Amino acid sequence: MTQNPIQTEKPKEIIRVSISDAARLFGVNAQTIRRALANKEITYVVVAGRYKLNFESLVKWSQQKTTIRRKTEQNGIGQYVDKWKIKNTLYSPSPKSIQPQDDATKA
Repeated sequence: MTQNPIQTEKPKEIIRVSISDAARLFGVNAQTIRRALANKEITYVVVAGRYKLNFESLVKWSQQKTTIRRKTEQNGIGQYVDKWKIKNTLYSPSPKSIQPQDDATKA
C-alpha cells in the first residue's frame, strides 16, 4: 500500500504563549487578553492550571480589532518591524531573479 505524498506533510506546529507574554507581545493589558478569552475570541488550553493561548488565534484577534492593532504597532512587537526590514541590497533578492507569475508558468 503506497502513501499519497500530499498526506505525508508535517502538521503545523502549534505555538502557545501565556497571558502575560501575549500582553507584552501585543502591547495591551493582561486584562484585555482575559476579556477576549471570556468572550471566546482567542483559543487556549489549560496546562497545569495555566492558560496557554494559541498564537495564531492571538494574531487573528489582534488584527480584527482596530485599537488592539494600533497598540500592537505602538507598544507591542509591531514597533520593531521597521528595524527588521533588510536595508542592505547585498542580502535582498534581486528583482531580476524574481519572475512574475505569468513568466514562471510559461517556462
